[in-house]
Amino acid sequence: MTKYSLLVIPIVIGIIAVGFLAFYPESENNTKKLTPSKLIENGSPISGDSNAPITILEWGDYQCTYCYKFHQNTLNKINEDFIKTGKVKLVFKDFPLNGPDSVLAAEASYCAEDQKKYWEYHNELYKNWGGERTGWITRSSLDDFASTVGLDLETFNTCLDEHKYQDKVNALYEFGREIGIDATPSFLIFNGEEIIKIRGNQPLEVFLKTIDEL
Repeated sequence: MTKYSLLVIPIVIGIIAVGFLAFYPESENNTKKLTPSKLIENGSPISGDSNAPITILEWGDYQCTYCYKFHQNTLNKINEDFIKTGKVKLVFKDFPLNGPDSVLAAEASYCAEDQKKYWEYHNELYKNWGGERTGWITRSSLDDFASTVGLDLETFNTCLDEHKYQDKVNALYEFGREIGIDATPSFLIFNGEEIIKIRGNQPLEVFLKTIDEL
């Protein structure tokens, strides 16, 4: 066996492994029965052109390390090349794995949606990410983020005090579990005919290949 062959084999094996984990379609019957409208409903507002032929549905947690990394790196490229150009739309659904603080942050994002500032607040949460279960999500910090994006604090705090969106966030989590979501970030990328599941913060190339396939 040549030195060249020894170098190539691990690379090929790595590509096959990543390809299988990233692109193997969800085989559970309940996922196969899902429609694009069913997947999108009850989530965030759509980012991008609502008529874009491909949808990226992200399941995330505001404390999740790899969700943060996805938003800081991969998402920027997808946003510039695909979302802003009308080829792809993005929807976010909460899958709060890290306890009550993650649920509260998710509630806050929907309180911001009441004032038409969902994505601004969503991005502010990830911009100020402080780790998993470190205590950075507090009522005080959530108010600071609200002020930064220009929310009316009285309305925002009333929404949080009443836990207006707690049931919504919990329902999203349960729906995710029902269709096989078990980690964050997880992605369902689909057109009108096929759903491809990506688990974890995979390299940009994985997302580009998936979009190309669809």
